[in-house]
Amino acid sequence: MDRVRSTFNSLIKSERYSRFTLQPAEDGERHVEVKLSDGDADDTTEVTTEVAGQAGGSPSFRPAPPRQSRRHIYFLALATLLIFVTGYLIGYISHRKAEPLNTEPETAGGPVPPTPPRFVPAPDLPLQWTDINRLLTQKLTSQAFDKTLRDFDLPSRSAGSVEDANLAIRIFDEFKQLKMDPWTDTHYVQLQTPDSTRPNRVLFGSDVFEPAGYLAYSKTGKVQGKLVYGNYGRQEDLDVLQKKSIELKDSVLLLRRGKITFAEQVDNAARKGASAVLIYPDTQGYNYQGDTDLYGHVHLGSGDPYTPGFPSFNHTQFSPTQSSGLPKIPAQTITAKMSTTLLQNIGGPESDASSGFKGAFDSVSYRLGGVENVTVEVNNVLVNTKIRNVFGVIKGFIDPDRYVVLGAQRDAWGKGYARAAVGTSVLMELAKAVKDMVENERFRPRRSIVFASWSAGEYGNVGATEWLEGYMSSIDKSVFTYISLDGIVMGRGSFTASASPLLHTLIENTMKRVKSPISSGTVYDMMGQSNWEKNTLKPLSVDDPAYTFVAFSGIPAVSFHFISPNTESYSYYGTNLDNMDHLNYQTNHHTSEMTAAAAQFAGLMALRLVHDHLLSLDVTRYTNVVNTASIRVYKRINQLLQSGQLKGVSPAWLSGARGSFNRATESIGRTIVNSDLENQKSCRTINDRIMRVERNLLSPYVSPTETPFRHLLLGRGPHTLASISETTDMEQLRIQLALATWNLQGCAHAMVNDIWSIHDEI
Repeated sequence: MDRVRSTFNSLIKSERYSRFTLQPAEDGERHVEVKLSDGDADDTTEVTTEVAGQAGGSPSFRPAPPRQSRRHIYFLALATLLIFVTGYLIGYISHRKAEPLNTEPETAGGPVPPTPPRFVPAPDLPLQWTDINRLLTQKLTSQAFDKTLRDFDLPSRSAGSVEDANLAIRIFDEFKQLKMDPWTDTHYVQLQTPDSTRPNRVLFGSDVFEPAGYLAYSKTGKVQGKLVYGNYGRQEDLDVLQKKSIELKDSVLLLRRGKITFAEQVDNAARKGASAVLIYPDTQGYNYQGDTDLYGHVHLGSGDPYTPGFPSFNHTQFSPTQSSGLPKIPAQTITAKMSTTLLQNIGGPESDASSGFKGAFDSVSYRLGGVENVTVEVNNVLVNTKIRNVFGVIKGFIDPDRYVVLGAQRDAWGKGYARAAVGTSVLMELAKAVKDMVENERFRPRRSIVFASWSAGEYGNVGATEWLEGYMSSIDKSVFTYISLDGIVMGRGSFTASASPLLHTLIENTMKRVKSPISSGTVYDMMGQSNWEKNTLKPLSVDDPAYTFVAFSGIPAVSFHFISPNTESYSYYGTNLDNMDHLNYQTNHHTSEMTAAAAQFAGLMALRLVHDHLLSLDVTRYTNVVNTASIRVYKRINQLLQSGQLKGVSPAWLSGARGSFNRATESIGRTIVNSDLENQKSCRTINDRIMRVERNLLSPYVSPTETPFRHLLLGRGPHTLASISETTDMEQLRIQLALATWNLQGCAHAMVNDIWSIHDEI
């Protein structure tokens, strides 16, 4: 380097120079003479250019023979190259962007344990899906959830309580710190609670029981009837009793918890003419202490049952009304110990071993009863309660008015660790992770993500339903998916999901992305790969937090659960035993790891929905659902026509609508193939058509007050295809078939998009 510098300086200081002369000649021409000299008169190159005047001319070159030393030329070239390289390095160092530093602490007393390398995206390049996947996974770790789960583990969190209000404020403040533009949604709802001065009672012989647990929205009053054991209270269970000539009218049905919801158990009993229902936990499915109280609700619907179909805002002035889903008979929970006393003295015939009526109480023969009287007294009272929903948003960069909602209830009976603390923890950690990706990792979601914390979830998704009722006119055109975070960790070793068919493909793809928390493979591998649908997908039940969004609002929704093998639910829900210790036992003390996996699953679904040009909603998944339901109705109508019970009705009506729906689905597929997906307007138009599918499967012919779950395929009521295929009322069948046919045909029309294309497409 010194030698190069010396040579360069000698060249600069040399007497060699360039001389340009432009002088006129006697003949009027101009000559340009360039001389390069280092002191030797002979070492001169002369170039003479003749510039034509009036007559014109051409240049002439008279070079002198070169004698320059080649050694100096080589050093000159090297010096020039050195200057160029040095300048480039200085410019690069001074202008390049700072990269994240590795701030992992070293462990004292030994080498740093190996950790996976942190993914750092290339600067100034858009994030690809693999980059997004990796970044989110890196941020949602079990270590992060160790702290968050402890922070949200509270001794009490009942809806509308001081603890619930304080937790709402805390979540609002955290959203505010994250600059997520938080807001609240306040409602005044009717919640039913026990009367502190008049406890609920069960009188059987000389025994008087006063259980602390209760069932919200039960009919109040005091009734007496013959005690009858009815297993789970399913339709098939009650049919067994009637075949045994057990009188159900005016009886008090004793049912064990499980298989169906409390509300469905009470509704089935009322339809059979029972006067009251008692529900207990049998040790066969709920093996906990005999004096454990049960809590729940029996509203066969969602939201505040005293403002059905409209929101319970404080300024709302409507005539008093009630939901059709409120029970017509009293219902009360009792402990396992109380139920043992009743079953030991119930009398009546024994149940058959093949009936499935026998539980796990050793001292009980599970007789069917119908002999001894029992009295049920329910004194619950309605309390007007203020509840708050809390929201934060991460806005999209292209379609901010379209959004996916991630929601978790924060209230619970008792501590509600699995019910509420886990979901709330995941909600907050996801908000932090995605916000950090947007601010520091250049993640640019096309659409918005709304994070929602609901109150009064234990009373039948009251907070979420009131929000849907209050803003339905705008929500149903903006929200394209709801992802429930309630109960996402119930155990370890298996996985279940319930969702709109539109989300089945997204669930499958996400299962292939998320690592299994119990093995080296993925969740898809854990659930049997090609058999994943059979092993994973479960029907949406009426008490599922996602059900209201699908069946009431026409918004595709999903709920999922990491759960222990061979179990259907979390046995500690609705008890004071839903705490950290019991969930740790169910997860084999891997609760944080399971929670991280669940957060990754929910997060990847949400980010996929807001990242891709097209919404990850697969309309073709509804084809089989529509075909199966329609064929069942088709067969039923043919049977009735052949038997002569039905006349003047053609099954071809519904078949034609089914064909239109299938062709409309195909037309969306063709449009996608033939469209420029880089064109924002084209993508938005296609996405609009996809978003209409679920919404237009809601029947426009039923009242949300009388029939809140209006979905043609997934709802509840006489308007559904499932109900039409089973009804015995021929006049009802005629009416409902016509309405269902046009409901399906109208959905097909909406999917085609342009009214002038309807005839050609379907």
